[in-house]
Amino acid sequence: MKKIALLLTGLIFLSSLFAQETDRALRKEIKRKVVKEARKEAKKMKRDGWTVAPGSLPLPKILENAWMKQYAEDENGDPRYITADGNAVSETKSVADMQAIEMGKLQLAGLIETNISSLIDINIGNAQLSTEEAASVTEVVQTAKNIIVTELGFVNPFFKIYKDIKNKQVECQVRLFYDTKQSLQIAKKVVRNELKEKLKLNSETLNKLMGIN
Repeated sequence: MKKIALLLTGLIFLSSLFAQETDRALRKEIKRKVVKEARKEAKKMKRDGWTVAPGSLPLPKILENAWMKQYAEDENGDPRYITADGNAVSETKSVADMQAIEMGKLQLAGLIETNISSLIDINIGNAQLSTEEAASVTEVVQTAKNIIVTELGFVNPFFKIYKDIKNKQVECQVRLFYDTKQSLQIAKKVVRNELKEKLKLNSETLNKLMGIN
């Protein structure tokens, strides 16, 4: 029995080492691809006239960091962040900044609304709703995007880049990242409140729709 236990321990140890080596190799390969893609993207954007704000990292490094963040996964191998872009044109950088962030937030909210819709679609059967009730739930969820935008609050852009265009205007592009799990919690709170208020659903039904047992 001791020999078997030692053998199993050894196999587990070797398996762990192999997994670590595989993980390191995977991260190294991802890093290589990210650097290559970031440099390629940066060259194209520079040719198109995009520049970074004073004091920011160089454009290739900014894009490399953004790509790495987009590749990030949680403990289950799912994307750690939701990613959205926002663009705006204005006569001043500050106004373009603000409008681009708001556009990015709208895109974020749309992605979050899609995620919560998928979750609820899966759970509608468990909630034992009628066809009419299910349709009403879907409608409420689809109109929750603007409330989700408000609940997100200020989202600090991961980067901002600028381009001078005709008529002395400036274009701003931002990229936003939001933690996937946190965004789902916000969406659940918003949709739950909306369903409770508009459809008068009880707590048990709401829990089933949210996937809470």
